[in-house]
Amino acid sequence: MGSEHTAKAFDTDLQELTRLVAEMGGIAERMIVDSVDALIRRDVALGQRVVTIDAELDTLQRKIEERAVLTIARRQPMAVDLREIVGAMRVATDLERIGDLAKNMGKRVAALETDFHPLKLFRGLEHMTDLVQQQVKSVLDAYAAHDLPAAMAVWKGDEEVDAICTSLFRELLTYMMEDPRNISFCIHLMFCAKNIERIGDHATNIAETVFYMIEGQAITDKRPKGDMTTFATTVPNT
Repeated sequence: MGSEHTAKAFDTDLQELTRLVAEMGGIAERMIVDSVDALIRRDVALGQRVVTIDAELDTLQRKIEERAVLTIARRQPMAVDLREIVGAMRVATDLERIGDLAKNMGKRVAALETDFHPLKLFRGLEHMTDLVQQQVKSVLDAYAAHDLPAAMAVWKGDEEVDAICTSLFRELLTYMMEDPRNISFCIHLMFCAKNIERIGDHATNIAETVFYMIEGQAITDKRPKGDMTTFATTVPNT
């Protein structure tokens, strides 16, 4: 009876962790979309809302960590169950960082005070955002469903995001060379493109966590990455 009660209590704890991660995921997905919408529409109020809502994500991450630690202490789970708890903590950490990247983009909206509005650049940014947001959604669905093939599809798709980012970067360089007055605006967009690319990296991290939860080991294959060498040396990770 005691062990059955413990098993039920553990399941309840795990369900709550999963629910909190799903709540974090919903907020993070919305922040990605809203931050880029705010940039494209020069909507300072929406950008500020993204900055403000990040605090909710931080609070949820702390809740997940606290509940995870308590669950480990109370239930003393076996290896397979422990992976579930560690997985929830890892996913929460990646979602918190995704929120930080979206918040950074929200902060940049107010700095885009210019009449320069290159449609081609914004379409590239939108396309990249759509792709990354879909990756985040797909990998969170894969996490919730313990769907390894779906998680691996996200893991393999990271290269496409890198390719779009590199293409966008080349476009931005062209605009900067054509007219020095475009430089400030283009640098802001460059940081935003890099942030979106890094959100894609966090989606890939989550895919690796799903692999670890199901297989009990880390992925040994090399992570597929596009050629970001030029971009990485030009845009610092801030």
